[in-house]
Amino acid sequence: MQLKGKTVLITGGASGIGLEAAKQFLDNGSSVIITGRNRGKLDEARKLYPAIVTIKSDVSDASDAQKLFNQVQHLGGIDILYNNAGVLTDPINLGTANDQHFEDAAYEINVNYLGVIRLNNLFIDMLKSRKESAIINTTSLLSYVPSLLEATYSASKVALQFYTKALRKHLQILNSSVKVFELLPPLVATDMTSGMNGKKITTANMVKAFIAGLKKDQLTIRTGDTKVVYILNRLFPKITFNLANPKKSYNVIAS
Repeated sequence: MQLKGKTVLITGGASGIGLEAAKQFLDNGSSVIITGRNRGKLDEARKLYPAIVTIKSDVSDASDAQKLFNQVQHLGGIDILYNNAGVLTDPINLGTANDQHFEDAAYEINVNYLGVIRLNNLFIDMLKSRKESAIINTTSLLSYVPSLLEATYSASKVALQFYTKALRKHLQILNSSVKVFELLPPLVATDMTSGMNGKKITTANMVKAFIAGLKKDQLTIRTGDTKVVYILNRLFPKITFNLANPKKSYNVIAS
């Protein structure tokens, strides 16, 4: 896929993976629009990269999403919709009755899954009108093997993975020019994962591999350890599950 001259909308683009992606898209000659819920973070991102257009918006809010679409349309539209926004709630014990389970799961589903569908539905006709365009959905290594401590987050990413594959096939059947990419990051060093232990890839290295995959039209982009986990899980699912959920996870649940 050609990135030079394309306009990219990145949700959750004010920090972490989204902000690094904005930088690297700019470096590749793209125009970039980022969204986020925190105006302060958006302003800081704009100071770092003055070429970025920032729009305050929450993907889980239908009214915000419609306003975002209207603003983007007024700016001339986009060629690439990069659904990067995501949330992760605190670790939970599914085996203990707790109303927080449902609230956390609903929150993650609303942002990580339904928010993506909401924006895709709004922007799909705009993207179809372009000669070459794309939707990029961010799933996770955890869509292959679930985490005991991030169970509902894992589930939201599995839902998004299945939806992404189905959406891609639907558009292919319709002979659409819209390419649907799935990005599967491993554990990435961001504010969201600051309290987690384990090997982490930097945002710069993760996005570098991601951009390389886009340029090659690699529709499923597995970065870092996700490549290993994908293969290992197909051959040895029980071993992979245990590697993803070490004994200390059981101690957290039992405590």
